Amino acid sequence: MLDNVTINQLRAFVAVCDQGSFSGAARKLGRAQSAISHAIKALESAFDVELFERNTRKAQLTAAGRSLLPDARAVISRTEEMKNRAGSIAKAGVPQVLVAVDAYFPRTHLIDCLRTLQEEFPTAAINLRITTMQGGENLVLERVCALAVTIENVPEVNPEAIERRWLSEAEMVTVCAPSYPLASTPKPIPVDEFGRHTQIVVTDNQPGAEKTQQGVAGKRQWLVNDLGAKRDLLKAGLGWGHLPRNLVSEDLASGQLVALERRAWHLGPLTFMVSQRRGHDLSPCESRLVELLGEP
Repeated sequence: MLDNVTINQLRAFVAVCDQGSFSGAARKLGRAQSAISHAIKALESAFDVELFERNTRKAQLTAAGRSLLPDARAVISRTEEMKNRAGSIAKAGVPQVLVAVDAYFPRTHLIDCLRTLQEEFPTAAINLRITTMQGGENLVLERVCALAVTIENVPEVNPEAIERRWLSEAEMVTVCAPSYPLASTPKPIPVDEFGRHTQIVVTDNQPGAEKTQQGVAGKRQWLVNDLGAKRDLLKAGLGWGHLPRNLVSEDLASGQLVALERRAWHLGPLTFMVSQRRGHDLSPCESRLVELLGEP
């Protein structure tokens, strides 16, 4: 039965192949030759195949042996990897990163940061929440997350319990589909003209969320709680809105969206802050993630 196969039997099998003999395998593994022979016989019994030819002086693999050798090496390699990972966990514990990131934060940069973090902390467990508006700080306040990447001009949930610090900025652009009426309006476009058209606005699910809206031109709004949905609605020609330039650069280049020039209406870059509970000491893994997120 395959359930009876042991890692030591597989090590014996690979050692015989590498050394070319049972005696060489015994010397390499520091075991008696009889123990190597017993391991190979047990392995052949479990697999119900012969691994080595019996009528040769050297340890010569059968066709079945040649076929199974790469699998044996792979199992041993994964076992060593598991042992190393377990050693790292035993030495440093399992790092955990509980982080909420605002939907407007550049997604490509976030992915690059998480990839680097995974390389540097391979045992880390990541719990990532994508939020909007005050959603991230609410999770920090509730201790669901240790960190939140939030937008600067969104009011703080509880300044006495949470502290913020500057992280990075992202350029914003006002866009609509080329088929939408604003696309053919003479430029630059005044605020009151924007207010006569439907604006797609990202909000959260919290009561009173409309009080924290930013960059809104009028009352004609469609509210969504997902940035991807907003982008899709804009591309479908259902309204206009502000989006991070990094998110729509390909849409602008392909002509699926067009940039709208505003008159007497300044829209600065989106400033991101990192929020954490006051008194919370960041772990090395958390500190490294904040450092990566803040890089250009």
